[in-house]
Amino acid sequence: MKEEIIIAGFGGQGVLSMGKILAYAGLMDNLEVTWMPSYGPEQRGGTANVTVIISDKPISSPVLNRYDTAVILNQQSLDKFESKVKTGGTLIYDPYSIHHAPTRTDINVLPVNAMEATFELSSAKSYNMVLLGALLKVKPLVSVDAVMRGLKKTLPERHHHMLPVNKDAIMRGMELVK
Repeated sequence: MKEEIIIAGFGGQGVLSMGKILAYAGLMDNLEVTWMPSYGPEQRGGTANVTVIISDKPISSPVLNRYDTAVILNQQSLDKFESKVKTGGTLIYDPYSIHHAPTRTDINVLPVNAMEATFELSSAKSYNMVLLGALLKVKPLVSVDAVMRGLKKTLPERHHHMLPVNKDAIMRGMELVK
């Protein structure tokens, strides 16, 4: 098993954190992982993306130009990365910030109303976890338990009280995928 993933959006949406948590979860499940962030000088508001590879075999290079899965959080990222999803791959996106929906018919396109879910959960900071839950429903690469252990490792201890909210967001994201 090897999954090559791009997560892309604006800085401040939790793109890099989502990738880091996914990578840590892979480590917790004893998988091989790479995590390669990319962002402009404006961390908040500028574009950001992260490439994560999860594999049960050694990974030869973290550099990719085609992806098995894309998780897209804004129009600019959709415009840039839709064409880079491999034929038969998966594109997950939140329609809330997308003005022109994906048009490809040779990939699995899944809209996930993550922003609406964060309103329901009353937790805007769990936006990325809703999308991570949707990703894990479609591609069960790591266990939710491993994600929670990875989240605990990446969050400063002063924020550990948010772990249950984040788990609820992950579970809600899984429910959103039909």
